[in-house]
Amino acid sequence: MAKSKMTSVFFCQSCGYESSKWMGQCPGCKAWNTMVEEMVDRSELKNSGGHFKKQTGAEPCVLSEVTIREQDKILTGIGELDRVLGGGIVQGSLTLVGGDPGIGKSTLLLQVCRQVSEAGHRVLYISGEESQVQIKMRADRIGSFGSNMLLLCETSLDTIVETIRQIKPEIVVIDSIQTMYSDSVSSAPGSVSQVREATATLLQLAKGLLVSVFIVGHVTKEGTVAGPRVLEHMVDTVLYFEGDRHASYRILRSVKNRFGSTNEIGVFEMREQGLMEVKNPSEYMLSGRPENASGSVVTCSLEGTRPLLIEIQALVCHSNFGIPRRQTTGTDFNRVNLLMAVLEKRSGVQLSGCDAYVNITGGLKVMEPAIDLAILLAIVSSFRNRALPDKLIAFGEVGLSGEVRAVSQAGKRVAEAEKLGFELCILPKGNLADCRPDRDGQGKMKVIGVGTVQDALDYFAD
Repeated sequence: MAKSKMTSVFFCQSCGYESSKWMGQCPGCKAWNTMVEEMVDRSELKNSGGHFKKQTGAEPCVLSEVTIREQDKILTGIGELDRVLGGGIVQGSLTLVGGDPGIGKSTLLLQVCRQVSEAGHRVLYISGEESQVQIKMRADRIGSFGSNMLLLCETSLDTIVETIRQIKPEIVVIDSIQTMYSDSVSSAPGSVSQVREATATLLQLAKGLLVSVFIVGHVTKEGTVAGPRVLEHMVDTVLYFEGDRHASYRILRSVKNRFGSTNEIGVFEMREQGLMEVKNPSEYMLSGRPENASGSVVTCSLEGTRPLLIEIQALVCHSNFGIPRRQTTGTDFNRVNLLMAVLEKRSGVQLSGCDAYVNITGGLKVMEPAIDLAILLAIVSSFRNRALPDKLIAFGEVGLSGEVRAVSQAGKRVAEAEKLGFELCILPKGNLADCRPDRDGQGKMKVIGVGTVQDALDYFAD
């Protein structure tokens, strides 16, 4: 029997790059201070002599002969989650769910298990962080569970794989991937090697047995999933849970999806009975909006396939210091500074001596350029202390020359605003022909097309 030979190897926590020595900057992803030391067993690789063993696997098939069945997707019974997943849970898929501690990842997946098991599907919930009593206490708040819901508290990956092969469930939940360990890897649970090995094993299991696997991943202080970056490339779908855990709202965002649209979002509200889906998120985000207040403008952002109405608030006041302060919440700080420079250069609005604060209400993080025009209108409204019409909505991308550029799917944005009772829409002139309400036989909303930022400001001038 060959003696085990342990070797010290350094791995990058961001991309999984391997090196024999420590380096301050990773040569693979150029990240700083991400190299960590781990012990690996090189004896198996050395004894193989560099030759691969012959293995039997799947045979190639003709692509045109592959059939797609609708029953290959399992509905979760939660409409917001089905939308984010692309119409349901695909058989044999591997889904990664990440989010801050206490945001509601385990609660959501336990609700999914309840809905799916009640529909007659066999579900296995595997927890490496909580005991059976703790999970039972949380399950009692959600509702009753039937015999199709199975629970296993285990961290050994070998035991988990053997259990899945024996029980043969349709859906498996791993909570969390950082607690799982394999005996073939000598490093500690949660390390780069263990997370990569566990995910690769679950991936082979999901594709081989057509089991849909959900894995929960912890996040770092930067908001990304802890572990190697290759983890997100291995899975089929990556979902992030966002929102302030001290508030009631939660946003489930899809950043990668091989079976549906990316950047799709689902909106939930945390209640005592668990997470409840918000059927109309636009109305929910605009609840509590002040009337006749300066610096408040409603815009429409497209999140995946869904138009979402959000309120942008701006507060501009004269600075008491030599360097004015700028602060943003929910959008890009540098983008707001750029838009203020355009406003001062192209429209003559003197903002160089003013503090400016911009906020996206509802806890959303919106980086879409289509909200540029609404941000500028909110800043000017607060600067002049003049409220804009309550039934106004504005969207459009703003360039450095002060021009307002066209955005995608403007007709869908206008239709969503009209559904909620808005009466005036300021949009790019390039989108004017595609979203006139009278084309659908409706004339409730007045649509104004603007070519520059100054055109939009002149419309509201006395």
